[in-house]
Amino acid sequence: MNPRIAFIAAPLLTFSYGVIRIVDGLDGSRGPGPAWTIGHLAFLGAMAFFVAVFVQLRRMAGRNALATVTTVVAIAGAVALSGQFAVDVVAGFMADDHLGMSQIIAEIRKTPGLSLAVYDVGPYLFYLGQLGLVVQLAATRVISVWTPLLVLFDLITPFIDKDLIPLGALVLMISFAAIAKRIPNPTGTASTTVPALL
Repeated sequence: MNPRIAFIAAPLLTFSYGVIRIVDGLDGSRGPGPAWTIGHLAFLGAMAFFVAVFVQLRRMAGRNALATVTTVVAIAGAVALSGQFAVDVVAGFMADDHLGMSQIIAEIRKTPGLSLAVYDVGPYLFYLGQLGLVVQLAATRVISVWTPLLVLFDLITPFIDKDLIPLGALVLMISFAAIAKRIPNPTGTASTTVPALL
């Protein structure tokens, strides 16, 4: 797979999740139902592409020890977020209504260590690792110094208001497109264009 595809697919699927999430909440509650499931599956797909992004960022950073550790942190966070969203999908299939789904999720969270791993601590590793990687690239002038600022904007939007996820994803797409242009072609030169997904 062309490594540049992940840099477009990850924010695009995150954007899709954000939009579907807003639509799902128009009736006053979110889930269970098709919108809940489709939105969460889109986010899980985004996490898979983010892992590919992190691996590529490590390559661009020179595969040094700091880049390797930061990549491991970022991937661990992606796995934690994937676990959280997988729980949501399962609960959505099991429940008949929003209250029942919330109760199922609450029971699952009581599993020893699970809440800490996929809710309270684990997901934050995704944000820290991702920002750490792009900061390393900016510090070594592999990418523009403004790129980490755009990534940071995307990372903080869910903490301000989850309805801002689509906006953050669009900003992330701009920054990721700029990074993708710096991925060397097989000839060893940086690309000047970002390939289409199709």
